[in-house]
Amino acid sequence: MEPVFKPKLFSILRNNFDKKSIPNDVFAGIIVGIVALPLAIAFAVASGVSPEKGLITAIVAGFIISFLGGSRVQIGGPTGAFIVIVYGIINQYGLDGLMISTILAGFFLLAFGFFRLGAILKFIPHPLIVGFTSGIALVIFSTQIKDALGLPLEKLPADFIGKWSLYLQHITEFNHWSIIITVATILITLYAGKLIPKIPGSFIAIILMTALVAIFSLPVNTIQTIYGAIPNKFDFSMPTVDLSNIGHYIQPALTIAILGAIESLLSAVVADGMISGHHRSNTELIAQGFANIASPLFGGIPATGAIARTATNIKNGGRTPIAGMVHAVTLLLIMLVFGKWAALIPMPCLAGILIVVSYNMSEMKSFGSILKSSKYDAFILVTTFLLTVFVDLTVAIEVGVVLSSLLFMERMSKLSTVISAEQETDALESYANVPKGIEIFEISGPFFFAAARRYEETLKDIRHTSKVVIIRMRHVPFIDSTGIRNLKGTIKDLKARKVRVVLSGVRPEVRTELEKGGIAQLLGEGNIADNFDQALVMAEHHLRERELHAHHTA
Repeated sequence: MEPVFKPKLFSILRNNFDKKSIPNDVFAGIIVGIVALPLAIAFAVASGVSPEKGLITAIVAGFIISFLGGSRVQIGGPTGAFIVIVYGIINQYGLDGLMISTILAGFFLLAFGFFRLGAILKFIPHPLIVGFTSGIALVIFSTQIKDALGLPLEKLPADFIGKWSLYLQHITEFNHWSIIITVATILITLYAGKLIPKIPGSFIAIILMTALVAIFSLPVNTIQTIYGAIPNKFDFSMPTVDLSNIGHYIQPALTIAILGAIESLLSAVVADGMISGHHRSNTELIAQGFANIASPLFGGIPATGAIARTATNIKNGGRTPIAGMVHAVTLLLIMLVFGKWAALIPMPCLAGILIVVSYNMSEMKSFGSILKSSKYDAFILVTTFLLTVFVDLTVAIEVGVVLSSLLFMERMSKLSTVISAEQETDALESYANVPKGIEIFEISGPFFFAAARRYEETLKDIRHTSKVVIIRMRHVPFIDSTGIRNLKGTIKDLKARKVRVVLSGVRPEVRTELEKGGIAQLLGEGNIADNFDQALVMAEHHLRERELHAHHTA
């Protein structure tokens, strides 16, 4: 078994590291650093924190995720998915509450990794992911309307309907310069890449719009007018922790951890497809854990793997974790040298960038295709989406996971069947020579709690003329504790009616569970057969014994 923590960087350096790849990694890292600059600032501002916190997150967490991670090319940092969560936590618990929640989330991520939950988290249903991602996209878009239109609003309501009600009340107070800058930013971000492929459109938009506002003193808000100067340093600090209130932060911390785990592993899987690689999911989760513990201690916010920046890294030639580390160093140098100039960035420009981000996050094609697919998937998608937008992301994930599990179990229970030999027309010929008094049933599908009651009810309807019942279990892949309990109850009921039970074709793993659950002892020795022929011999033997006993008694 592969070690639970085995960073890709160390493996690459030990196993014939090709030094010729370093220039490509350095170049890719610099490009990704430039791409990450406006996004890191925009994500921080949209989350309700000062802009440098986004940069610090990309620097500290981004370096750790690449240095310790399980992917060759993953780029870590703040992402749009966390905007809604961070904004909510700050509103409710303040900055200290955000720090505590993020650090706790880091420990949860460490636990996920060390308990090897990486593989399990990959099985979060796609409709659930699309549902909350599309919901987050709509919420992000909604938070940017104030700056996009230049509305003179001090504080926005936390709820979706409250925001739009306030926007409509003040819609006539828009600033036409803000609208022009927002629209220009969106167009440049979307189309500049076609003219200058190597430089991201968002970076070009920031340079042009910032210069335009500064030169012509346009009347729009900037980072400086809202947050003041961007500091060119960051300090280590510990949050003030009241242990009596630590329970308040468990739920937001779990939300950060689960969302971070899903997004980072999703990004790693996408990256694997682009480079024909294979990431180490548990190592990746552990790296994300260390990153989220460290980030708030230096003034950062939650971080995870970023799909868009990871894809940019790959497209520009990044093939080892060195690229991600260079991306972090690039941002550090920009912050130290150009931080004071970044404060001049106009808020409508950041709004334009985030509107493009929300559009890219919306997954409209996936949303539409899932709506046209099965009613189960559509129900999960719409429910998760509506809860994310109108209630809370934490509730959306919790309800979505529970709904997905319940619907999966309902679908699995429909696949699980128990039929008698008389019902199975294909088997009539092979069962034709079975002696009278022996009845045969076959269970197909998992014997778990969603189907166990139906199995029990069917088996209890066995004819009173039956002397021996063979239950074929060759198509039962597993049995859970409820299944064992119900099967035990059925066997006891049949024994009370003087009916002998023989199990046939029990798989080794199922047999182990039957022995643990006491069913093997209840049946008696020699009543679990490896195959049907053996079970039939046992059943005929029991039938002869019963007839002999009846003859002697008479």
